[in-house]
Parts: sequence; C-alpha cells; structure tokens
Amino acid sequence: MSRAVPIQLPNPVRPAFESNEAAGTTVVSIGPSHPATHGTIQVFAELDGERVLRADVHCGYLHRGFEKECEAHTWHNLIPYVSRLNYCSALINEFAYCDAVEKLMGIEITPRCRYLRTLLAEYSRLADHMTCIAASLMELGAMTAFLYMVTIRDYVYEHLAAATGARVTYTHGRIGGLGRDLPEGWLERLAVILGQFDDFVGRVHGLMDRNRIFIDRTRDVGVLTPADALDWGYTGPVLRSTGVARDVRKDTPYLAYPELDFEVPVGIKGDNYDRYYVRMREMDESIHMIRQLVERLEPGPINVDDRRCTFPDKQLVYTEIESLINHFKLVIDGPQVPAGEVYSAAEGANGEMGFYLVSTGEGTPYRVHCRAPSFVHMGGLHLMLEGYQLADIIPTFGSINMIGGECDR
Repeated sequence: MSRAVPIQLPNPVRPAFESNEAAGTTVVSIGPSHPATHGTIQVFAELDGERVLRADVHCGYLHRGFEKECEAHTWHNLIPYVSRLNYCSALINEFAYCDAVEKLMGIEITPRCRYLRTLLAEYSRLADHMTCIAASLMELGAMTAFLYMVTIRDYVYEHLAAATGARVTYTHGRIGGLGRDLPEGWLERLAVILGQFDDFVGRVHGLMDRNRIFIDRTRDVGVLTPADALDWGYTGPVLRSTGVARDVRKDTPYLAYPELDFEVPVGIKGDNYDRYYVRMREMDESIHMIRQLVERLEPGPINVDDRRCTFPDKQLVYTEIESLINHFKLVIDGPQVPAGEVYSAAEGANGEMGFYLVSTGEGTPYRVHCRAPSFVHMGGLHLMLEGYQLADIIPTFGSINMIGGECDR
C-alpha cells in the first residue's frame, strides 16, 4: 500500500501592506463602508504618524457586469444601461453611446437634435460639477457652500426632469435623435435658473476662493504633475488642473461644439485647489455655451427619418400595417446595425467618455466597451495620496469625483 503524500498548500495570501512595528508604521483601511468614500472604494494606507507613506486603492466593489450584459440586449435597450454609468451627468453618456451607434449606421442627426444634445450635455455638466464641488466642500466642513450648491443643482435636476420625463437617469437619448422635444416654457425657465446659478455660485466663490482654511487644506495638497497625469491616462478637469489644455470638445469637435465660442480652463499646480477652481471655471464656460445654443436653436424635427432606427408615429402604428410591422421589428429585433467596429468619445464631466462597439450586423452588439474616466483615474490616485496627511485622503479623493457606476466592469 502506497504511502500518502502530504498536500503542499500554497503560502497564505499576504496583504498588500503590513504594519512595521520596527519602523513605527501602521496600516489602516479606509472604506469601503465609510460614507466619505462614496460606498465603493477602499484605501489601504501605511501611516507614519499622520503621514501617508504608501496607499493601495481598491475600487472593485460594484459588480453589475455592464459590458457583458450589453451583449444580450438590443442596441436600443442599452440606452438605460449607459445612462446609469455616470449618474450625475447621465445625458452625456447616452449621447456618446448614441453617437457611436450612429457612426456605424452612417446616420447624421438633425440640426435641432445636434443643438439640443449639446445644450443638454452642458446642462448636465453643470449638475455634475456642482455635485462634485458640493460634496468636496461638505467633506471639508463648508456646509453653507454645500447648501448653496445643492440648492441650485436641484433646480437643474427638476428642470431636466421636465424635459426628459425622468430624474437623474433619463433614457432620453435615441439612436438618430431624442426621446422628446422641449416642453413649452422650458427655455424661459432655463433663463431664470441660469440667473440663479450666477447668484448662488457667486456666493460660493466669495466664501471659498480666498478662505484661509480652505486654501490651507487644498493648496499644494494632492499634487499631480502633467507627466504623471498623461502617463496614467488622466483626462478632463483632473488633467487640465495640471496645466494641460486637453479637451475632446476642442481637440476632436463633435455635435455643435465647432460653432461655439468657449475656453478650456487650466490650473497651475495640479493640486486640490486647482481641481476645484477648474471645475468652477468650466461651469462658467458651460453657461456661456448654453446661452449661445439657445440663440441658435431653431424649429425642426428632432429625429432622423430613417426606418432602420426611428420608431414610426404612434398614430401610424395604430392605422398602418407597415408602420406596425416596423415598430414591432424595432422592439423585438432591434435596429440592424451594419457590421463593423467604432470608437467614439465625448468630453464627459470627469474626462474622456468613450464607447468601443463591435457589430456583426445583428440587432444586438457583439462587444461593448466603455472607456470610463473614473475607472482610469483610480489607477493613479495613490500618487495624489502618498506623502500627504491622513486627513487629506478624503478631500483628495473627492476632487477626483469618482462615480461608482463608471468603475463597474
């Protein structure tokens, strides 16, 4: 009888960091349950007293399987999924995705749709930046500035709900157009809100821009160099805070952006203060663009006249067999997108929001990949944490504006 050979077990998995008693360091875990980590981030930090020596960032706590799930649904049915990526500016996600599908289908949207998509995208950028700045200020104790920001942000949310019929995640984009046109009186209400925005955000500027406590907590904290930002794939306000004037709206113009006059704000040091101020300045530019778009907006259709993707008028569905069949096929089979692959990017509120799509000519995609800025930015977050204080982790993390839905893989 053969003798049993003992099984060699592998070495137990060791944590990324261990406390070093000899050196006097301590390892602490921040998140993922702490509210200031916004629910889905965990940071292991090795501390020497209150100073962060090393940081290890984990963002894999939200698993919906978004990209794989997309392969089992029609091109139309993916719009609610992409709307829930960055749920602070959902319309930008939707329009970026629809633009990618439209490129595969060779569709050019109508002039009114082009202007409306641009206007609603910039309006969504306002809401996103206000959410980021409000949360960051609150986590530093600036409760009054937080209340000013969320007050005007909620006016924007309610106004977008009036235009789309939904709140926060809208499903308003359509392949070839939009779900509905603007309701009566919407532009008049827009003018009122923009005036209120100037008032409320002006108060925040007065409270924060030269506030000694705020400056001490943000200036020269969480510094990111231009070289490191580019090496780690940073885009959007975080990259621009380092002084690099990269913006998809300028570098590869889309929608109505080539017709608009606007600047790309940049920072100086790439620190937490610059990230705050770049977002504040970008909101001013968004307001400027929205006012230009309102002047250019003219009556006309918002959806292309293309039976491959546009649903027929409901009255025709009730009275014509051809329209009924067309409606039925679009719902059940989905638009038949020509075979091919495409990458299309838009300037999201946090950076480059891109979609890589692969079609085999059927009503469902073969592959969907989202280039989400929040996921990319988490890769280099440790650079902005190491060397600073434990108390700086939350403000620095807030300045990145990580959105959990975008980090989903």
